[in-house]
Amino acid sequence: MESAISSPLSTSSHLLPSPSRSSLGSRSQSFPSLQNLRHPSFKSRCFLGVPFRSRQTQPIRCQSSNQQPAKDDGFVIEDVPHLTDFLSNLPSYPNPLKQSQAYAVVKQTFVSTDDVVAQKVVVQKDDPRGVHFRRAGPREKVYFKSDEVRACIVTCGGLCPGINTVIREIVCGLNYMYGVEDILGIEGGYRGFYSKNTLRLTPKVVNDIHKRGGTFLRTSRGGHDTNKIVDNIQDRGINQVYIIGGDGTQKGAALIYKEVEKRGLQVAVAGIPKTIDNDIAVIDKSFGFDTAVEEAQRAINAAHVEVESVENGVGIVKLMGRYSGFIALYATLASRDVDCCLVPESPFYLEGRGGLFEFVEERLKENGHVVIVLAEGAGQEYVAQEMQVVDGKDASGNKLLLDVGLWLTEKIKDHFTKVQKMAINTKYIDPTYMIRAIPSNASDNIYCTLLAQSAVHGAMAGFSGFTVGPVNSRHAYIPISRVTETQNTVNLTDRMWARLLASTNQPSFLESNELHERVDKEDVDVINHNMRATSI
Repeated sequence: MESAISSPLSTSSHLLPSPSRSSLGSRSQSFPSLQNLRHPSFKSRCFLGVPFRSRQTQPIRCQSSNQQPAKDDGFVIEDVPHLTDFLSNLPSYPNPLKQSQAYAVVKQTFVSTDDVVAQKVVVQKDDPRGVHFRRAGPREKVYFKSDEVRACIVTCGGLCPGINTVIREIVCGLNYMYGVEDILGIEGGYRGFYSKNTLRLTPKVVNDIHKRGGTFLRTSRGGHDTNKIVDNIQDRGINQVYIIGGDGTQKGAALIYKEVEKRGLQVAVAGIPKTIDNDIAVIDKSFGFDTAVEEAQRAINAAHVEVESVENGVGIVKLMGRYSGFIALYATLASRDVDCCLVPESPFYLEGRGGLFEFVEERLKENGHVVIVLAEGAGQEYVAQEMQVVDGKDASGNKLLLDVGLWLTEKIKDHFTKVQKMAINTKYIDPTYMIRAIPSNASDNIYCTLLAQSAVHGAMAGFSGFTVGPVNSRHAYIPISRVTETQNTVNLTDRMWARLLASTNQPSFLESNELHERVDKEDVDVINHNMRATSI
């Protein structure tokens, strides 16, 4: 069922189908042309000048006056919620940045409503334009008065380099850019909303916390009770909530937003995705990842020095990576001293032709030493089977991992001493907590600043239920459902994995038919994902 909407500035009509939820669980609109959609009579908040009453997922087409359907170029925007979705009479105010000396030098202070960020930048001539996200940054209008804002910040889940930098820059961004002075720190994760005291945050309080590891606000896993949390937000008069955490934390943020919407509260909920493993979907990378890769070099270098200094030295370094092996992959590529890298995405086997034992033996004969880097999630099925352990989960719902590094060290030692009758010297290094606990490096500090400021700009502009991050190097506002619906994993048919195999010269541990099956499956997954994203 389509209804016509006409503009007083144009003779063409616009047809809007009934709202429908896409299979991705996100808010999508399909646009054939930007040029035909710019109508100055519409409010600047309406994306691309398209007038629509709700921001529900609904594809929008344009049609010319002669009723000939326009060519569909496959332009899709996955939008984020806005407070005016359920508070239609919410007033807006001029952005205080108009008076900012710092921003006076900026040629274009505010992000245009036409600005979007493409998820896919490498396309072919006849490909659809694909999925886009709202570009992050300050808007000309805000939906909060600075002296009426009471913001809070909470950190959840495991530690990661850069958390304190994000906290600091949210506080400084709110205060320096928007003049907000009432900012609270929620201590101890989600349960801190209803079981802990809050901490008053000012630029002076957080001035040097970026130089420390960990989280200034402390953290915990689990403890999410949506009703209790929103009750506390309402009782305290909080109207901006900044939530720093990983996959489970962001799912909790989405539930908080839904409850806020249900109660009709003027509360902006902004998520800042955090995971040291770099397994968050859509965004280019997660903060703390660069620091983790850099710090992992110290452990790899130490292992290399140790095994070079003895006869038949075998060094094993276990790095973080529960489901995704990005830290192990990038640390291996950066080091060039690693002989073999094992990640959760790539199965491996120990015995037989082409197995790990055979490869280690060849390297020992050739070089006299070998260095193996493995992600903590690699080979878990082998360890669990041998130890007959039932799967367990932590308070965040993550699978409890067994120590695959220690297991592999013992398996290699037993094989070469008992089967091969060959004396070897094994060195096992697990730097996990050393890496998690350090402050972020210069690159991550800059990245954390951009994330924090983007979140602040988005919340002040009235967006809610969103997360922030770089998409093809441009920061964007992304629906929380898009970063929690799947995990980013190492693609074994990608050039980056091929670069690793070329660097280490290790076996792929996959027969050719297995590799082809994996390629076909991944191609099908990509096609299905694209069909869901562009479906109307």
